[in-house]
Amino acid sequence: MTRCCKRLAAALLLGAAAAAVAAAEPGGPGGELRLVGTGRSASRHGPLAAANQIQPGVAAPASDGAQAEAELRHTQHWKADGLPLALAVNALLQAKVAGHEASRADARLNELHLSADLGAWQASAGRKVLGWDVGYGFRPNDFVQHEPRRALLASTPEGRPILMVEQFGAEHALALVWANPQRWNDAPDASRGAGESAWALRGYRRLGAVDLHGFARHGRHTGASLGAALAWVATDELEVHASWRRLERHDGWAIAPGAGDAVQAANPWRQALRGGATQWLVGANWTGLAQQGLMVEYWHDGTALADGEWDAWQRRNAALAAAAAPALASAGNLAWQATPFDTPNLRRDNLFVRISWSPERWQWTFDTLFAPADRGRMHTAGLQWQGERWRLNAAWRVDAGPVHSLFAQLPARRSLLLAATRAF
Repeated sequence: MTRCCKRLAAALLLGAAAAAVAAAEPGGPGGELRLVGTGRSASRHGPLAAANQIQPGVAAPASDGAQAEAELRHTQHWKADGLPLALAVNALLQAKVAGHEASRADARLNELHLSADLGAWQASAGRKVLGWDVGYGFRPNDFVQHEPRRALLASTPEGRPILMVEQFGAEHALALVWANPQRWNDAPDASRGAGESAWALRGYRRLGAVDLHGFARHGRHTGASLGAALAWVATDELEVHASWRRLERHDGWAIAPGAGDAVQAANPWRQALRGGATQWLVGANWTGLAQQGLMVEYWHDGTALADGEWDAWQRRNAALAAAAAPALASAGNLAWQATPFDTPNLRRDNLFVRISWSPERWQWTFDTLFAPADRGRMHTAGLQWQGERWRLNAAWRVDAGPVHSLFAQLPARRSLLLAATRAF
């Protein structure tokens, strides 16, 4: 048996053991066992493709992969001097293999937090998943979690270290959060994005068919930001939502000053503290009597690179491909040009359309993310079957558009995912 197979088997055995414990102890821990397989085909366009044309193998191509996961969940309740307490745990055991890479096994705690019930108030401390805002394809006011959106397979994200107090009423709620308190004295380069220490405030009020949200945040390095959101159930079939945020500063990709189109000895792209920005989203969700659905969202993300910056990026790609430099140096610099792809949104303006149908135990979905700036498109089709304990998923994604569009230049042109999940 190969090392990869042994680690995949180990993850399954650990999950099976947890399932046996849950079955033997009613009210004990629960969770899921998952087997996931992915297949990817590399794009023929973009900086990674150009790098491998100049120096084959300099950039790892998109490759197939497989993983086995065991997600364990449990919440323990008790009282201390009459005070209700709860300790929630969500642990993930995982074994992966991808392409020619060495197999690896990992374990992490998605959540581990202690909560105290103080009547109308509740206090929590520890690692917790905390998602905010009303959007589906993008969430401007996801202040704490920074959860990736539009994944091929939905799974529990890794929570953030927090200290939180909440207050609940019949028509309102208030939450004050200190995220990543252990990083308050970190330098900017040591904690960016979701890792930055920050204070966050969320208020909620229901006014009839309208849900109103207000947000405020102060990051240790990025400063202040304010946001607002609403969701309105207009009719039995139609829901409308919107979100807005204004940031004093933000973390984003920037190329080193003076890099220009010249070959560099080190990756010139780095995360930097950038200026103010605005983010907003508007959307609507229609649901029919036969469980068919249509969602349309349009959003603007001012933290994404501007069109002019992407134009300069395109010119640098062309210059590096034609540079009179050693092949390895030119190829390495082209591979580094894929660095700014690691961002929630490539273009600032995006249109997202999703159709769905949910007959009985099935759910069919198809969505398209369209970038008007370069007519790039990302198409995703999904199929899910849900049984009493089993869930089967299949998803197919194609990045398309003109050759110069950013989606067409992403490393993977096509992606296929197959997954089987068993709850226990």
